[in-house]
Amino acid sequence: MPTRAKSILMWIVVIFLVYAVVTSPDKAADVVRSVWDFVAGAFRGFATFFGNLTS
Repeated sequence: MPTRAKSILMWIVVIFLVYAVVTSPDKAADVVRSVWDFVAGAFRGFATFFGNLTS
């Protein structure tokens, strides 16, 4: 993808995210919380898996 197209796409995504947060901060916070819970759960799963491998 050309550099200019990447830049334009990045700005569109940033503007959309700002718009989503401004228009509905509660829903945006719920999405961030859900994503954080998913990522934290994945890391806990990896830690448990590797912990079980070493014991």
